[in-house]
Amino acid sequence: QVQLAESGGGLVQAGGSLRLSCAASGRPFSRNAMAWYRQAPGKQRELVAAITSGGSTNYADSVKGRFFISRDNAKNTVYLQMNSLKPEDTAVYVCNAEGVSTYYWGKGTLVTVSS
Repeated sequence: QVQLAESGGGLVQAGGSLRLSCAASGRPFSRNAMAWYRQAPGKQRELVAAITSGGSTNYADSVKGRFFISRDNAKNTVYLQMNSLKPEDTAVYVCNAEGVSTYYWGKGTLVTVSS
């Protein structure tokens, strides 16, 4: 059974940093794209950052230059380094992994940025 387990969320002041981790189990994802989404209260889920199997990355305009996605295929883990955090980054951050004709989702980790 595939599971994605996020960790690293918490409360941080504006301007601070956090590093999120998403550990996948049940199957390897080294040949698959992985991504981070977020959902703020009252808003739709949005793509934050994505990384292909080859390491190419894509970011939402709102986080470019502040957030950085990376992966460690040996650990079957994807990371999201978040710097210069803003109150508007407050959301539940959810890990996503591409499968065969399907996508897998974690349960999410809450990031709260205080002003």
